Amino acid sequence: MKILTRYLLRAHLGPFLFAFCALTGIVLINTFAQRLADLAGKGLPLDIVARFFLLSLPSNIALTFPMAVLVSVLYTFTQLAAENEMTALKASGVDLKRLVLPLLVVAGGITAGMVFFNAEVLPESNHRWRQLMVDIGRKSPLLTLHEQTLNALRTGDGRSRYYLQAARIDHMTNRMRDVVIYDVSDPRIGRTIYADSGRMAFNEDRTDLFLRLFDGHLREINFDEPQNFQRLAFRRQVLRMVGVGNKLELQEGSGYRGDREMTAAMLHGRIDTLRTELWGVRSAVSTAAMADLDRALGRAVPTAAAATALPSSDPAAEARRIASDLRSSQARTSSLERQIREYQVEVQKKYSIAAAALVFVLIGAPLGVRFPRGGIGMVIAASLTIFALYYVSLIAGEALGDAGHVPPVVAMWGMNAIFAALGLWGLSRMGRETGTARGGGLAEWLSDRFGRKQG
Repeated sequence: MKILTRYLLRAHLGPFLFAFCALTGIVLINTFAQRLADLAGKGLPLDIVARFFLLSLPSNIALTFPMAVLVSVLYTFTQLAAENEMTALKASGVDLKRLVLPLLVVAGGITAGMVFFNAEVLPESNHRWRQLMVDIGRKSPLLTLHEQTLNALRTGDGRSRYYLQAARIDHMTNRMRDVVIYDVSDPRIGRTIYADSGRMAFNEDRTDLFLRLFDGHLREINFDEPQNFQRLAFRRQVLRMVGVGNKLELQEGSGYRGDREMTAAMLHGRIDTLRTELWGVRSAVSTAAMADLDRALGRAVPTAAAATALPSSDPAAEARRIASDLRSSQARTSSLERQIREYQVEVQKKYSIAAAALVFVLIGAPLGVRFPRGGIGMVIAASLTIFALYYVSLIAGEALGDAGHVPPVVAMWGMNAIFAALGLWGLSRMGRETGTARGGGLAEWLSDRFGRKQG
């Protein structure tokens, strides 16, 4: 049995590696295509592009790793059945169900690794990827220039440095008013440009910044010879800053993290914090309600809330205050409950996607044995169908779980449970319903089932 186990695992290795590389490459290309508009035309250095791909990998791997498991199981069992190896094993007295056991052990190890990967590695990479995209989005100097503020600009070679200040900047038209530019490239020369208005533009590669200045003058003084002061007036002047668009300032870090950027420990901590806050809001509402009831019944209110309440001589105002407080508390309670659900759904999603490797082994093995004549076409069709059903249900479940229509556990684990049940049912029939190279096609199976119903 050990020899058979090693043979079976080796048979899966090649298809798994091929499927994993192919699927990851396809998903990565799709990710790049979606972000092409954000990356193109900004003159990004190669290390930034490489970082973009590197940080995109973990989120893709989280999806393609379980997918590759399904493809390899389907392909291997289809080939074994098509070459009559399954028939030979069955004739030798080998229980075909036992063939799945070592695969489940390996899939269990993969699931354990993916749990750690999804809970710890993936959130950190998502956080760094988002930061990188924010930094790339800020790469254009126009996005970082602020009105009535000294904006530092440096050319790509680092030789020229400027400080630009404008009283008004129209980001829609790239126009500026009351422009002052301080050229501090040479510490021995003080050069300042004043202009009534100006306009910014980039070259085609968005690497060089052109400042078209109107109705102004230039003041220049040599600090070694302060008596040589120059003042030059102009109606129109163009100042070119070479390589300004090539500079990409990477931020050190940001304290904000979305739910997909939080580790499992962060999510659990956030859930506990929100639950404590929710309990505080509900307690405050309960205390205020009791105080309002005591006040309405004419009883003394021994709380601090009584001192801040409106006089009871104005019942209409008191009623409006109570209604406003209740609406505010209800809105806050609903917001906290939704946040808790969203974080709970995210926690369950990390674990459910990791467990997909086990589920795909359960459903892939009996499916591959049953349809040996399908070949690679059946493998691709079955894989795409299962992938589509699984990930569509994952997206729908996340939306339903966030909205509170279903519990987070059901939302994220529902399709896993359905596929696992189908897989166990298929395994129970695996030894009794084995296809061969001369039978077991999908069309034959449908014809057989349809014929039975008619008969």
